Amino acid sequence: MRSSNPVFSRRGFSRDNGYAGFNTAPQAGYAQGNPYAQNPYANNPYAQQDVQQGAPPQAPAATGRMTMDDVITRSAMTLGTVAVGAVLAWALLPVSSTSYGLAIGSAIVAFVLAMIQSFKRTPVPALILGYAAFEGVFLGVISEMYNTQWSGAPFQAVLGTMAVSGATLLVYRAGWIRVTARYARIGMAIAIAFVVVMAVNLLLVAFGVAEDGGLRSFGPLGAIVGIIAILLGAFFLTLDFKQIEDGIAYGAPKNEAWLAAFGLTMTLVWIYVEMLRLVAIFSSND
Repeated sequence: MRSSNPVFSRRGFSRDNGYAGFNTAPQAGYAQGNPYAQNPYANNPYAQQDVQQGAPPQAPAATGRMTMDDVITRSAMTLGTVAVGAVLAWALLPVSSTSYGLAIGSAIVAFVLAMIQSFKRTPVPALILGYAAFEGVFLGVISEMYNTQWSGAPFQAVLGTMAVSGATLLVYRAGWIRVTARYARIGMAIAIAFVVVMAVNLLLVAFGVAEDGGLRSFGPLGAIVGIIAILLGAFFLTLDFKQIEDGIAYGAPKNEAWLAAFGLTMTLVWIYVEMLRLVAIFSSND
Protein backbone atom coordinates (compact mmCIF):
# COMPACT_ATOMS: atom_id res chain seq x y z
CA MET A 1 0.00 0.00 0.00
CA ARG A 2 1.05 3.61 -0.20
CA SER A 3 0.77 6.67 1.92
CA SER A 4 -2.02 8.99 1.00
CA ASN A 5 -3.35 12.46 1.59
CA PRO A 6 -6.55 14.51 1.26
CA VAL A 7 -6.52 14.22 -2.53
CA PHE A 8 -6.14 10.42 -2.14
CA SER A 9 -4.00 10.19 -5.26
CA ARG A 10 -0.52 11.26 -4.22
CA ARG A 11 1.88 8.51 -5.17
CA GLY A 12 4.13 6.97 -2.56
CA PHE A 13 7.85 6.24 -2.81
CA SER A 14 7.24 2.76 -4.26
CA ARG A 15 4.72 3.72 -6.91
CA ASP A 16 5.07 0.67 -9.12
CA ASN A 17 5.68 -2.11 -6.63
CA GLY A 18 3.51 -1.37 -3.65
CA TYR A 19 4.07 0.81 -0.64
CA ALA A 20 7.32 0.10 1.16
CA GLY A 21 5.97 1.60 4.35
CA PHE A 22 3.86 -1.42 5.18
CA ASN A 23 6.42 -4.03 4.13
CA THR A 24 8.48 -3.79 7.29
CA ALA A 25 10.33 -6.49 9.24
CA PRO A 26 9.26 -10.05 8.38
CA GLN A 27 6.73 -11.80 10.54
CA ALA A 28 7.45 -14.94 12.50
CA GLY A 29 5.45 -17.02 10.04
CA TYR A 30 7.84 -16.14 7.27
CA ALA A 31 10.89 -17.12 9.29
CA GLN A 32 9.27 -20.46 10.15
CA GLY A 33 8.43 -21.30 6.54
CA ASN A 34 4.78 -20.29 6.61
CA PRO A 35 3.61 -20.86 2.98
CA TYR A 36 1.12 -18.01 3.26
CA ALA A 37 3.62 -15.43 4.51
CA GLN A 38 5.18 -13.24 1.85
CA ASN A 39 8.77 -12.06 1.90
CA PRO A 40 8.28 -8.37 2.70
CA TYR A 41 11.32 -7.38 0.63
CA ALA A 42 10.39 -9.25 -2.54
CA ASN A 43 8.79 -6.30 -4.33
CA ASN A 44 10.47 -3.41 -2.59
CA PRO A 45 12.34 -1.29 -5.16
CA TYR A 46 14.46 0.36 -2.48
CA ALA A 47 15.50 -2.70 -0.50
CA GLN A 48 19.27 -3.04 -0.34
CA GLN A 49 20.94 -5.88 -2.20
CA ASP A 50 22.54 -7.23 0.96
CA VAL A 51 19.26 -7.84 2.76
CA GLN A 52 19.29 -11.58 3.33
CA GLN A 53 17.39 -14.10 5.41
CA GLY A 54 14.80 -11.53 6.46
CA ALA A 55 17.31 -9.13 8.05
CA PRO A 56 15.78 -5.67 8.56
CA PRO A 57 16.98 -2.92 6.21
CA GLN A 58 19.62 -0.46 7.26
CA ALA A 59 19.64 3.21 6.38
CA PRO A 60 21.94 3.61 3.36
CA ALA A 61 25.17 5.51 3.67
CA ALA A 62 25.59 5.92 -0.09
CA THR A 63 25.23 9.35 -1.61
CA GLY A 64 22.21 10.10 -3.74
CA ARG A 65 19.86 8.58 -1.17
CA MET A 66 17.20 10.41 0.77
CA THR A 67 18.05 11.43 4.32
CA MET A 68 16.06 13.08 7.09
CA ASP A 69 17.99 16.29 6.46
CA ASP A 70 16.73 16.23 2.85
CA VAL A 71 13.15 15.82 4.02
CA ILE A 72 13.47 18.62 6.57
CA THR A 73 15.06 20.96 4.02
CA ARG A 74 12.42 20.35 1.33
CA SER A 75 9.61 20.57 3.85
CA ALA A 76 10.97 23.89 5.11
CA MET A 77 11.01 25.15 1.51
CA THR A 78 7.44 24.10 0.75
CA LEU A 79 6.00 25.24 4.07
CA GLY A 80 8.02 28.45 3.83
CA THR A 81 6.52 29.08 0.39
CA VAL A 82 3.04 28.54 1.81
CA ALA A 83 3.79 30.97 4.65
CA VAL A 84 5.18 33.66 2.32
CA GLY A 85 2.19 33.35 0.01
CA ALA A 86 -0.20 33.58 2.95
CA VAL A 87 1.52 36.66 4.44
CA LEU A 88 1.59 38.48 1.10
CA ALA A 89 -2.06 37.66 0.39
CA TRP A 90 -3.05 38.83 3.87
CA ALA A 91 -1.10 42.07 3.52
CA LEU A 92 -1.93 42.95 -0.08
CA LEU A 93 -5.48 41.66 -0.58
CA PRO A 94 -8.17 43.45 1.46
CA VAL A 95 -11.21 41.47 2.52
CA SER A 96 -13.70 41.76 -0.35
CA SER A 97 -15.61 39.70 -2.86
CA THR A 98 -12.69 40.11 -5.25
CA SER A 99 -10.17 38.67 -2.81
CA TYR A 100 -12.58 35.84 -2.05
CA GLY A 101 -12.74 35.06 -5.77
CA LEU A 102 -8.94 35.10 -5.93
CA ALA A 103 -8.82 32.70 -2.99
CA ILE A 104 -11.13 30.24 -4.74
CA GLY A 105 -9.14 30.59 -7.96
CA SER A 106 -5.87 29.99 -6.11
CA ALA A 107 -7.32 26.92 -4.41
CA ILE A 108 -8.37 25.50 -7.78
CA VAL A 109 -4.94 26.14 -9.31
CA ALA A 110 -3.26 24.56 -6.27
CA PHE A 111 -5.51 21.51 -6.58
CA VAL A 112 -4.73 21.14 -10.29
CA LEU A 113 -0.98 21.38 -9.67
CA ALA A 114 -1.27 18.84 -6.86
CA MET A 115 -3.16 16.43 -9.11
CA ILE A 116 -0.59 16.81 -11.90
CA GLN A 117 2.20 16.03 -9.45
CA SER A 118 0.22 13.09 -8.09
CA PHE A 119 0.27 11.43 -11.50
CA LYS A 120 3.91 12.19 -12.23
CA ARG A 121 6.30 9.27 -11.90
CA THR A 122 8.93 11.54 -10.35
CA PRO A 123 8.65 14.65 -8.17
CA VAL A 124 8.77 17.98 -9.97
CA PRO A 125 9.96 20.71 -7.55
CA ALA A 126 8.42 23.49 -9.67
CA LEU A 127 4.98 21.87 -9.43
CA ILE A 128 5.30 21.30 -5.70
CA LEU A 129 6.50 24.84 -4.97
CA GLY A 130 3.84 26.23 -7.32
CA TYR A 131 1.20 24.28 -5.39
CA ALA A 132 2.61 25.68 -2.14
CA ALA A 133 2.54 29.27 -3.45
CA PHE A 134 -1.09 29.15 -4.62
CA GLU A 135 -2.14 27.29 -1.49
CA GLY A 136 -0.50 30.05 0.52
CA VAL A 137 -2.54 32.72 -1.27
CA PHE A 138 -5.71 30.79 -0.53
CA LEU A 139 -4.82 30.37 3.14
CA GLY A 140 -3.83 34.02 3.48
CA VAL A 141 -7.16 35.29 2.16
CA ILE A 142 -9.38 32.95 4.16
CA SER A 143 -7.29 33.50 7.28
CA GLU A 144 -7.78 37.25 6.99
CA MET A 145 -11.50 36.72 6.48
CA TYR A 146 -11.75 34.54 9.58
CA ASN A 147 -9.64 36.99 11.57
CA THR A 148 -11.96 39.83 10.60
CA GLN A 149 -14.93 38.06 12.15
CA TRP A 150 -13.17 36.02 14.83
CA SER A 151 -10.14 37.98 15.96
CA GLY A 152 -7.13 35.78 16.62
CA ALA A 153 -8.64 32.68 15.00
CA PRO A 154 -5.71 32.14 12.55
CA PHE A 155 -3.14 32.33 15.36
CA GLN A 156 -5.12 29.82 17.42
CA ALA A 157 -5.44 27.58 14.36
CA VAL A 158 -1.67 27.67 13.83
CA LEU A 159 -1.10 26.70 17.46
CA GLY A 160 -3.71 23.96 17.16
CA THR A 161 -2.07 22.61 14.01
CA MET A 162 1.32 22.56 15.73
CA ALA A 163 -0.20 20.80 18.74
CA VAL A 164 -1.89 18.11 16.63
CA SER A 165 1.24 17.57 14.54
CA GLY A 166 3.52 17.42 17.57
CA ALA A 167 1.22 15.06 19.46
CA THR A 168 0.88 12.79 16.43
CA LEU A 169 4.66 12.64 15.97
CA LEU A 170 5.13 11.92 19.68
CA VAL A 171 2.58 9.10 19.63
CA TYR A 172 4.08 7.68 16.44
CA ARG A 173 7.66 7.79 17.72
CA ALA A 174 6.60 6.24 21.02
CA GLY A 175 5.18 3.27 19.10
CA TRP A 176 1.65 3.75 20.38
CA ILE A 177 0.41 3.67 16.80
CA ARG A 178 1.56 0.89 14.48
CA VAL A 179 1.11 1.80 10.85
CA THR A 180 0.14 -1.51 9.28
CA ALA A 181 -1.72 -2.40 6.10
CA ARG A 182 -4.89 -3.06 8.11
CA TYR A 183 -4.56 0.29 9.89
CA ALA A 184 -4.17 2.06 6.55
CA ARG A 185 -7.10 0.25 4.92
CA ILE A 186 -9.47 1.10 7.75
CA GLY A 187 -8.30 4.71 7.90
CA MET A 188 -8.54 5.17 4.15
CA ALA A 189 -12.03 3.69 4.07
CA ILE A 190 -13.12 6.19 6.72
CA ALA A 191 -11.38 9.05 4.89
CA ILE A 192 -12.98 8.22 1.54
CA ALA A 193 -16.39 7.91 3.18
CA PHE A 194 -15.85 11.28 4.85
CA VAL A 195 -14.95 12.99 1.57
CA VAL A 196 -17.94 11.44 -0.22
CA VAL A 197 -20.31 12.57 2.54
CA MET A 198 -18.84 16.08 2.46
CA ALA A 199 -19.22 16.22 -1.34
CA VAL A 200 -22.87 15.19 -1.07
CA ASN A 201 -23.39 17.74 1.68
CA LEU A 202 -21.87 20.45 -0.52
CA LEU A 203 -24.26 19.59 -3.34
CA LEU A 204 -27.25 19.64 -0.99
CA VAL A 205 -26.21 23.05 0.32
CA ALA A 206 -25.62 24.37 -3.23
CA PHE A 207 -29.12 23.32 -4.31
CA GLY A 208 -30.75 24.64 -1.16
CA VAL A 209 -31.75 21.26 0.21
CA ALA A 210 -29.58 21.66 3.32
CA GLU A 211 -29.57 24.96 5.16
CA ASP A 212 -26.84 26.74 7.11
CA GLY A 213 -24.10 24.59 5.66
CA GLY A 214 -25.68 21.27 6.51
CA LEU A 215 -23.06 19.08 8.16
CA ARG A 216 -20.60 21.97 7.92
CA SER A 217 -22.72 24.35 9.96
CA PHE A 218 -21.32 26.49 12.76
CA GLY A 219 -23.17 24.49 15.38
CA PRO A 220 -22.46 21.35 17.43
CA LEU A 221 -22.80 19.08 14.39
CA GLY A 222 -20.28 21.16 12.48
CA ALA A 223 -17.87 20.96 15.43
CA ILE A 224 -18.14 17.16 15.48
CA VAL A 225 -17.45 16.98 11.75
CA GLY A 226 -14.48 19.32 12.20
CA ILE A 227 -13.01 17.14 14.94
CA ILE A 228 -13.38 14.07 12.73
CA ALA A 229 -11.61 15.91 9.90
CA ILE A 230 -8.71 16.86 12.21
CA LEU A 231 -8.40 13.26 13.40
CA LEU A 232 -8.23 12.19 9.75
CA GLY A 233 -5.46 14.74 9.28
CA ALA A 234 -3.56 13.12 12.14
CA PHE A 235 -4.11 9.75 10.45
CA PHE A 236 -2.60 11.10 7.23
CA LEU A 237 0.38 12.35 9.22
CA THR A 238 1.08 8.87 10.58
CA LEU A 239 1.11 7.52 7.03
CA ASP A 240 3.47 10.31 5.98
CA PHE A 241 5.80 9.63 8.91
CA LYS A 242 5.87 5.93 8.08
CA GLN A 243 6.53 6.61 4.43
CA ILE A 244 9.42 8.94 5.24
CA GLU A 245 10.90 6.51 7.76
CA ASP A 246 10.80 3.58 5.37
CA GLY A 247 11.90 5.64 2.38
CA ILE A 248 15.08 6.49 4.25
CA ALA A 249 15.57 2.94 5.53
CA TYR A 250 15.13 1.38 2.08
CA GLY A 251 17.34 3.92 0.32
CA ALA A 252 14.81 5.98 -1.64
CA PRO A 253 16.44 8.37 -4.15
CA LYS A 254 17.28 11.80 -2.80
CA ASN A 255 14.75 13.62 -4.98
CA GLU A 256 11.95 11.62 -3.32
CA ALA A 257 12.36 14.01 -0.38
CA TRP A 258 10.23 16.40 -2.45
CA LEU A 259 7.37 13.89 -2.33
CA ALA A 260 7.72 13.69 1.44
CA ALA A 261 7.61 17.49 1.67
CA PHE A 262 4.64 17.57 -0.70
CA GLY A 263 2.69 15.09 1.40
CA LEU A 264 3.46 16.77 4.70
CA THR A 265 2.47 20.17 3.32
CA MET A 266 -0.86 18.87 2.03
CA THR A 267 -1.64 17.23 5.35
CA LEU A 268 -0.71 20.28 7.42
CA VAL A 269 -2.83 22.50 5.18
CA TRP A 270 -5.75 20.10 5.69
CA ILE A 271 -5.33 20.24 9.47
CA TYR A 272 -4.93 24.05 9.54
CA VAL A 273 -8.08 24.70 7.48
CA GLU A 274 -10.14 22.37 9.66
CA MET A 275 -8.63 23.83 12.82
CA LEU A 276 -9.43 27.36 11.62
CA ARG A 277 -13.05 26.40 11.10
CA LEU A 278 -13.22 24.63 14.46
CA VAL A 279 -11.83 27.68 16.27
CA ALA A 280 -14.46 29.83 14.56
CA ILE A 281 -17.24 27.45 15.63
CA PHE A 282 -16.18 27.49 19.27
CA SER A 283 -15.79 31.28 19.15
CA SER A 284 -19.29 31.65 17.70
CA ASN A 285 -20.75 29.65 20.57
CA ASP A 286 -19.06 31.68 23.31
